[in-house]
Amino acid sequence: MSAPAAHNENGDEFNPYLQMRERLDKTAEIIGLDPGIYRILSTPAQELTVTIPVRMDDDSLRVFTGYRVQHNVARGPAKGGIRYAPNVDLDEVRALAAWMTWKCAVVDVPFGGGKGGVICDPKRLSTGELERLTRRYTSSLLDLIGPERDVPAPDMNTDEQVMAWFMDTFSMHRRATQTAAVTGKPVGLGGSRGRREATGLGVALIVKESLEHCQMPQTGCRIAVQGSGNVGGIAAKFLSEMGHKIIALSDVDIALYDEKGLDIQKILDHLAQHHSLKGFKGGEVIAQEDLLTLDCEVLIPAATENQITSMNAPDIRASIIVEGANGPTTAAADQILEEKGIFIVPDILANAGGVTVSYFEWVQDRIGYFWTKEDVFERMEKILVTAFKEVVGTAKAKNISPRLGAYCVGVERVAYCLNIRGVYA
Repeated sequence: MSAPAAHNENGDEFNPYLQMRERLDKTAEIIGLDPGIYRILSTPAQELTVTIPVRMDDDSLRVFTGYRVQHNVARGPAKGGIRYAPNVDLDEVRALAAWMTWKCAVVDVPFGGGKGGVICDPKRLSTGELERLTRRYTSSLLDLIGPERDVPAPDMNTDEQVMAWFMDTFSMHRRATQTAAVTGKPVGLGGSRGRREATGLGVALIVKESLEHCQMPQTGCRIAVQGSGNVGGIAAKFLSEMGHKIIALSDVDIALYDEKGLDIQKILDHLAQHHSLKGFKGGEVIAQEDLLTLDCEVLIPAATENQITSMNAPDIRASIIVEGANGPTTAAADQILEEKGIFIVPDILANAGGVTVSYFEWVQDRIGYFWTKEDVFERMEKILVTAFKEVVGTAKAKNISPRLGAYCVGVERVAYCLNIRGVYA
C-alpha cells in the first residue's frame, strides 16, 4: 500500500520524501533503470498508520499516532529505526525508509529499508507513560515485524530501554524470547558490543577515508560538528582522539566554538550529567546556524534533516562534508555545494556504521554467539572502507557526485534483486 507524498507547507525543498524522489530520478536516468523497477522503487511497498491509546499517569487517556513504513524488502527483512518526536510525519518516515533501503544496499548487508515513528514529545512523558506507549505501539505492528520480516532499532529519542520494551512485548505475544526481533538492545539482553558507538565511529572512519581521498592531513584538521548525541558526540570523541581539532559542537540548546579546539571529553562528561551543553565552561556560545558556515576543513551535520539548504549552502566554507544525520542536505543545496567543489559523503554511506553493526547484532542473536567489541569494530571498518571505495570509484567512473555514486551503487543492487526475483502475479 502506498500513497502520494503529502503537501509540505515549507515547499518541496523541505519535504524529505520529495527530496529522495528527486535523487532517485537522477539516479534512474544515469543507470538506465527499467521503468517498471523505477515504479516499484519510487513508492513504499507497505505502510501502516496506527492510533495508540495510552493511559497517562493522571489516569486520563491520550491517543497518539504512529507509523511504520516498509520501503522495499527485496534484499531481506526491512530494517530501520523508530523515532519519537513531535514533528514526525508520514512523508518523513517514507523518506527515511527509502534511505534505509539504499543505505543497506550501499554497505551490502542483506536488509531492505523500513522506518517507524510516533508523534509525541518524550521529554513530556514519564517513564511509565513511555513504556505503555511503546508496548501499545509494538502490539499494533505485530503483523508487520519480526526477525525475518522487519527489524526495528533505536532512532531519534529512542534508546536501549525502548528497544528492550519493544522486544519484550513482541516476545510475550510470540510466547518465546525473540532477541533478534529488534537491534540496539542492551548488551545483557542480546545487544551487540559496540552498537552504541557504531554510527559515530563510522562517521569518524569515513572522515579519515575522505581526508585521505582528498589528500588532506590525517591530523590537525578543524572539524565542526552539528549535534552531540550518539552520532555527533561520539564522532567528535573519536576524531579528537585521532588528533583533529573539534572547533564547534552543538545540541538542541546552544552551539559552542573554540578555534583552538574544544575539550570533547569534558563536554561529553558535562552532557552525561546535565543533558545539555548549557552551563559548560569552555568555548564561546555562537548561533547554531553559524556553526554550519564556520571556516573549517570538515563539517559534520549530525542533527536532523534539512540543515544545509539553498539558503545557507553558498556560505558553507568546509572542504569536506560528512553527513552524520539522515537527509541533512537538500537536493537544491547539492548543486551549489558541488559547484563550490566541496566533497560530500552522503548519509547513506557516512552514517551506515549503525545499520552495519545492527546487522551484526541480528546475526549474533540468531546464532547465539557474541563477538568482542574489537571484532565488531574491525568488521565494521572493513565494510565501510570497501563501500567508500566502491562509491568514489563509481562517482569517478560516471563523472558524478559521490552522492549520486552512492545512489547508483545502492539502487543497482536493489534493482538486481527485483529483476532476478521477478514479479509475483
